[in-house]
Amino acid sequence: MVTIEKNKLGEWYSSEEFEKLYTYLEGNLGAEWTREKTIFRVWAPTAEKVFVNLYSGGFTDEKEAIEQIVMKPYRNGVWTVEKEGNLHGTFYTYLVLSADGEWEGCDPYAKAVGVNGERAMVVDLDSTNPEGWEMDKSPFQNKNVTDAIIYEAHIRDLTVHKDSGIKNKGKFLGLAEEGTINSKGDNTGLDYIADLGVTHVHLLPFFDYASVDETKDGQYNWGYDPKNFFVPEGSYATDPYHGDIRIREAKKMVAAFHQKGIGVIMDVVFNHVYDAETFCFNNIVPGYFSRIDNDGIYSNGSICGNDTASERSMVREYIVQNVLYWVDEYHIDGFRFDLVGLLDIRTINEIVERVHTIRPEVLFYGEGWTMPTNVTKAGIKMATQKNSYLTPRFAYFNDTMRNLLRGRNSDTNERGYVNGGTGRADCLKSNLIGIPYWACSPGQVVNYVSCHDDLTLFDKLQVAEPKADRTTLLQYNRLAAGIVFAAAGIPFLQAGEELLRRKVNADGTVNSNSYDAGDSINAISWDCLQDPDCRKMRDYYKGLIAFRKNHPVLRLEDIRDIRDRITFYDIQQGEETICLIDCKGVAGESARKLCMIFNPEREKKEVFLPKGNWEIHVSDDKAGTENLGEADGRVTVLPVSCMILVQR
Repeated sequence: MVTIEKNKLGEWYSSEEFEKLYTYLEGNLGAEWTREKTIFRVWAPTAEKVFVNLYSGGFTDEKEAIEQIVMKPYRNGVWTVEKEGNLHGTFYTYLVLSADGEWEGCDPYAKAVGVNGERAMVVDLDSTNPEGWEMDKSPFQNKNVTDAIIYEAHIRDLTVHKDSGIKNKGKFLGLAEEGTINSKGDNTGLDYIADLGVTHVHLLPFFDYASVDETKDGQYNWGYDPKNFFVPEGSYATDPYHGDIRIREAKKMVAAFHQKGIGVIMDVVFNHVYDAETFCFNNIVPGYFSRIDNDGIYSNGSICGNDTASERSMVREYIVQNVLYWVDEYHIDGFRFDLVGLLDIRTINEIVERVHTIRPEVLFYGEGWTMPTNVTKAGIKMATQKNSYLTPRFAYFNDTMRNLLRGRNSDTNERGYVNGGTGRADCLKSNLIGIPYWACSPGQVVNYVSCHDDLTLFDKLQVAEPKADRTTLLQYNRLAAGIVFAAAGIPFLQAGEELLRRKVNADGTVNSNSYDAGDSINAISWDCLQDPDCRKMRDYYKGLIAFRKNHPVLRLEDIRDIRDRITFYDIQQGEETICLIDCKGVAGESARKLCMIFNPEREKKEVFLPKGNWEIHVSDDKAGTENLGEADGRVTVLPVSCMILVQR
């Protein structure tokens, strides 16, 4: 072992010499179980001695280890030891002795943990597989990324409300329940999402996070606080104390969605950890996982206290192995990367390449905002929107579309295209064809008007125009949704957006950051379906989804093909946007042409149509695959609405 001054460790970690000596790429770190023995492997290049401590329980107040085993140096900084016998269910920690002292804690590569993730657990993963798991597969195979329609949700939000009809409230198993209904007999939970027609459910973080106490029920957090990256969150399990139970129940949830034809997207947070000082990786190899300067100051572009040093080889390998593990062991169908602009492009491209080699249908997207961070190497480029050309198979949230349609989040009073903003029609055109200024292709663009962050769509519309009546707000909402589902790219909606979801505090103010606000603010009340406005909006979204799925021309990936097919009609006055789409030659397309008309004006518009007979499929508050009426020559488009017509 080379001795380095503590304030020089960061430079040493990021040097070519260190990476040549200590990069380990065999992909087998952690506890590898068989009935006959378990092999423990941990990467600890700065350690002088390493031990495995075995425990009978996962509580850290059970102090006495049942056995301590000396580990031996292997290669590239890895220490290893074999322990004979069937250790399934045995808890363990690593005890690491270095020049700075000693530390005991969890395995960074733990696949199972005890309550609150303080101790790792040896696990027979095959024993956690639900019945038929070996036959489980993605329902999204042989599809284009632009065929995806994504529904973003939090596990508790979907299941915990008293009128959900779900037994396992707030749990993985709650989303595996079929036949759940509200007090009036409407579908809820899993069946509701399947009936809506989306292709994927995007679940907010369900890896093991640190911001809730798993020994207490009813706590709430979105979960952007990583603790154990390879392990499901215990608060979503019926038993957080036995490490295998949370694994089995998470798999049952995934299988239930797959059986309904829905893929599961996992929200992952690699840009920071909950507490860098106590994070096990940083304690085993002091400060290696994080960007820290020579004065011991953590880079904090994430505004979460620390940034991850993804540019270092063993951090990159850790992230890559983590994603591969969730794909292989849990059959995850996609990954949404929180603040991916803090990660380097090499790491992102390696993840995509390695995963697509075995599962080409897996989706990847994230928040590509440009954020300040102090990388530890020269020449590192980050996975941001402006660098999208360097990550061609990775998509980014299109905040250009969001801000265009509803106004910026940073200015709650600002209005967008759908609710009175002016001068935005040209920007809308580039977004309709799937290439906002930063993107290279529609496959890199996730179109949305609301997600878990900031105000819900309906709250934003109301705050921006507090005197608007409900009818007008509903018009704004429908127009925004119509544009998102008509645009090239990948449509995305927040759970409950289609139900006019609001997040209102006890004092009547709206909540724009409900990450820990609890069930009273966040839980979806399924009885809202009895409100005629909510039901009609749900039906409208359902119709838009069905229409999009029925017309492959809206889901093209090649920007050249889209440009050749679409014609925009210039409008001399007003903000309305009209375009004609030639559908000829698109595989599976039943239409010859589509005509899309978006009218954000407060007055109706008479629009002259290209020659031929047209069927109206989207108009005012109705949408779907059925013919709502015929049109020939010209058509009247109602105020603040969209109309989409089909020519056979």
